[in-house]
Amino acid sequence: MDEKVAIITGASSGIGRAAATEFRRRGISVVAVGRNEADLSTLRDETRESKGALRMHLADVTEFTQIDRLLSETIEHFGKLDILVNAAGIIKGGNIEDTSIDEWDRMMNINVRSVFYTMQKCVPHLEKTKGNVVNVSSVTGLRSFPNVLAYCVSKAAVDQLTRCSALELAPKGIRVNAVNPGVVVTNLHRRSGMNEADYEKFLANAKNTHPIGRAGEPGEVADLIYFLSSDSAKWITGATYSIDGGRALTCAR
Repeated sequence: MDEKVAIITGASSGIGRAAATEFRRRGISVVAVGRNEADLSTLRDETRESKGALRMHLADVTEFTQIDRLLSETIEHFGKLDILVNAAGIIKGGNIEDTSIDEWDRMMNINVRSVFYTMQKCVPHLEKTKGNVVNVSSVTGLRSFPNVLAYCVSKAAVDQLTRCSALELAPKGIRVNAVNPGVVVTNLHRRSGMNEADYEKFLANAKNTHPIGRAGEPGEVADLIYFLSSDSAKWITGATYSIDGGRALTCAR
């Protein structure tokens, strides 16, 4: 994988940050995309001894002009693109009765619309390198859960986007896959408004809701993302891989 170039959105925290760390450790040049300059700088400094290069890129994935700039600057600097990892995303509680249309639109814009647009713009570059895409979805894309309606719908859309685009892009030599994590220890739920006490209870309950008996770690998901992006997975496309401690096998509780 040396000399390959990857764009990773949501790289300032959580799964995206872990993927950027793993990719750079493996010798892949990473364009780390996020909105928090301080967190991206910390990522750069913490991985300074890695083999791969890292280029920070501040951008809001919902702004199309910023995605266009991301692509043009990546190609200008590295000359190519081999891998796209769409890890940016948000979660917000709410059901069919109390989810506002603004909350619905924000969830869809960040979790689905930005993924679609970024993929679409990357296709010409990925075709040249016979590259691939890995989308970060969720167990909620595969199973329904109460009180996270918009999030569930957005991740189900990411899964179908993954499958449909994999079918359409296979003739171009481009693979498209997704990972579907269960509860992972990141800042995702804290940023949704969950306070520290409730978050600790939420993580403790993962012992009950995940058959393996714990929440996942970002690095575990990053390992799967790396595998799917590598030549070891060159006959895999259109897959939505559960990495959830068995969560998708259980009934809602």
